[in-house]
Order: sequence, then structure tokens, then C-alpha cells
Amino acid sequence: MQRLTISVDDELAEAFEAVIRERGYANRSEAFRDLLRTELGRTHQAAHPDGPCIATLSYVYNHHQRQLAARLTDLQHEHHELTVSTTHAHLDHEHCVEVVILRGPAHAVQAFADAVIAQPGVSHGQLHLVPMVEQHGHGHAHLVPASGPLRR
Repeated sequence: MQRLTISVDDELAEAFEAVIRERGYANRSEAFRDLLRTELGRTHQAAHPDGPCIATLSYVYNHHQRQLAARLTDLQHEHHELTVSTTHAHLDHEHCVEVVILRGPAHAVQAFADAVIAQPGVSHGQLHLVPMVEQHGHGHAHLVPASGPLRR
């Protein structure tokens, strides 16, 4: 493990300390590592848009919208190579939430998420994408997060 020393102005240091408290980090190093992993993952994904990723897509929709549930299911079946699992829950008489776990090329996962979120009757949608890279540690490849071990 390497030790890094950085200097930041007082305002930035206070904002960083607030993040540490709000998120419950044990120390600055853990918080800094998470921020660095996140940024490195974004950089990797931007440089490798065809690279593999894992993701969760969450969306809220009105299940009374004509044929929407069928269209959403059809989209998942049409992209079965991306869809790992789906969880569905009823929020109230009209609204449902679904969370879809996805895996595949980042550009394809993003395109699938965009298609789902754009469906008439989907009121909110959010994609959380984690870029992956192959690591060769002991003779064969594994998919691991591009920015290090999965955290939180």
C-alpha cells in the first residue's frame, strides 16, 4: 500500500470532512479511496464504452398505462443477454417499481436503460453502472469492478 499526502484549501477540507461524517466513513483514507475508485471507474467507462459492466436500473411506472407492463417485459426478453434478474414491487394502486440487474457491454446496457426510461408511463428511472475490467491473477480472467473491489 502506498501513502499519499495532499494539500487542500480549508473550504474543500471542511466539505470533505462533512462527507466523511454524513456517509459514516471510519477515516479520511476510506473516503478518499471511494472517491478515487468512483472517478477512476467513470474515466475507464468513458474510455471504454464497449467494455463490460454491471448495473442496476430502477424505474417507477404506472401499471394502468396501456400495454406498458407488456412492453417492459418484452424489452427485457429482447435483451435477455443483458438482463440478469428483475424485482417488481407494488407501490400503490397505480404505481410499481422495478429494479433490473444488468450485465454486458456498457453501451448496450445504457441503450437498454434509455429505452426503458423513455417508455410512456415510466415516470422515474435511474441507471447505476459499474465498469468492469478483466484481471489475470491466477491463470484465468475474472470480471471485477474497474475501480477496485465492490464497496457498499
